[in-house]
Amino acid sequence: MLIPRREVDFQVYEVLDAGRLCEQPRYADHDRDVFDGVLDAAYRIAAERFLPFAALADLQEPRFVDGRVEMIPQTREALAALNESSFIAAPFDAADGGLQVPMTVAQACSAVFASANVGFHAYAMLTAGAANVILAFGSEEQKRLYARPMLAGRYFGTMCLSETHAGSSLADVRTIAMPQQDGSYRITGNKMWISGGEHDLAENIVHLVLARVPGGPAGVRGISLFIVPRRRIRPDGSFGEWNDVALAGVNHKMGWRGTVNTVLSFGERGDCAGYLVGEEHRGLAYMFRLMNEARIGVGVCAVGLGLAGYRVSLEYARERLQGRPIGDKDPASPPVPIIRHADVRRMLLAQKAWTEGGLALVLYCARLVDDMAVATDDVARGRAGQLLELLTPVAKSWPSEFCLEANKLAIQVLGGYGYTRDYPVERLYRDNRLNHIHEGAYGIHGLDVLGRKLPQHGGAGWAELAERMLRTAEQAGSIPALAPFARSLAVATRRFEAVTRVLLGTAGSGRAELALANATLYLEALGHLTVAWRWLDSARVAQRALQDASGSDADFYQGKLAACRYFFRYELPRTEPLLSLLESLDDTTVTLHETWL
Repeated sequence: MLIPRREVDFQVYEVLDAGRLCEQPRYADHDRDVFDGVLDAAYRIAAERFLPFAALADLQEPRFVDGRVEMIPQTREALAALNESSFIAAPFDAADGGLQVPMTVAQACSAVFASANVGFHAYAMLTAGAANVILAFGSEEQKRLYARPMLAGRYFGTMCLSETHAGSSLADVRTIAMPQQDGSYRITGNKMWISGGEHDLAENIVHLVLARVPGGPAGVRGISLFIVPRRRIRPDGSFGEWNDVALAGVNHKMGWRGTVNTVLSFGERGDCAGYLVGEEHRGLAYMFRLMNEARIGVGVCAVGLGLAGYRVSLEYARERLQGRPIGDKDPASPPVPIIRHADVRRMLLAQKAWTEGGLALVLYCARLVDDMAVATDDVARGRAGQLLELLTPVAKSWPSEFCLEANKLAIQVLGGYGYTRDYPVERLYRDNRLNHIHEGAYGIHGLDVLGRKLPQHGGAGWAELAERMLRTAEQAGSIPALAPFARSLAVATRRFEAVTRVLLGTAGSGRAELALANATLYLEALGHLTVAWRWLDSARVAQRALQDASGSDADFYQGKLAACRYFFRYELPRTEPLLSLLESLDDTTVTLHETWL
């Protein structure tokens, strides 16, 4: 089931005020009608081309047959419809063949596609990310030969980081890039877990490959980034020979089955050409551009899947007749819809709070990208960028955890049917479970946010976040119905700041292992605090709009206020035990001996 359009419009237009972006030169050629047209097209394609085949793509996953990949034909048809509407190119500059649509609108469309069929959507998401890296760091020739055909949907892209022995430890990458006299490199090695690594959905596949140039520094400082096309491209843009990139196997995951996931072998015949992006030994820094974009994309997918499950369970709860009110002891009384039972409403409200709060978070991050694009001075651009850097691991990880929890409750609401293929909620759960590890395992992002993102720029990212949260608390504090939540957010923000100082001080005194031992708990607490802030901001908008609303609109805004109330009474209080544990610098996991397990 798709994310309701009303939900998207509320965040994009009412909370984030995307329409005002049209006042800026970058988006001056657009208006609300253009944005609505883009969203309309996304909903049409999602409803007609993505959603009807989500179950089929899950049942008939891609297969490895005679060295090639076979998949259902509806995959090609869906992506052709996506390309015809230029969705891959939507947020890119017009000069590069893009539509120059705000990222806020583009990511809203991504959430819709993910809610319909995340496996189909992944091909476009990966291609956009790879093209963005080439446009940011590649040569003019690389942009012409690779990036622009990718934006046009003619070529698709991948990111080739992991290797079987290394997993997330990129310092241990072994793939080799040997320099050649013509300026190219010969690539030799194997890559694992490569989504979209082989298929016939596009004219070509452009792999972005991390590899080592012999003689370079050890560890991550010696990694370089290369464009490795499946088929070589001549200077005039025509196709050359196949490029010695072989499909070694297809991985079968529990979810995202519509996306082929591959093992690739580069240079088995010694003739795999790679083309250096930027400078040698700076590959990981370049790839982080793609990875950070993809991390927010993972959060968007988690939100889309969570919202889809919530809407299915909500519809089911309204229709399923079972049981009677607690006070009704007459067995002859007719059963009532299960939504009448308080615990079912609790499960539905929890889903609403997590998934709609997650949508508010990821679209806020998208709006930060737009703020950076239209900023007229380096200070404003820097503040938005530093905040985005801090929020990126949160936007990836918190929805991956709590929108998964929402999917779990969706299954519970459906009871026995939730565990069958009669309804999509078990598939949505399996799809969402993968987001815990996509673009870095959950725990890695805890280490990232506490060990790197908070200290960098002298703590400017946190300072900006705290300032914005306290400003929202002050604004909401003047609204009587929201004043208690405003006070709670202000108190939690200051408490979080105090605990953060303890942890950073501990790390700075040479006890980094102790400070980072419970970084995952820190990430969870930061996510809850941030989503509480987004809920309070959404509630502030809803409370104002409610004054003139009636009918279904009034119900919509009342629902926002109820979900905000739930989050502040049931969810935000969960942060205090986490913060107390973090502040105590508990060493249980540090001192635990592996033989005790």
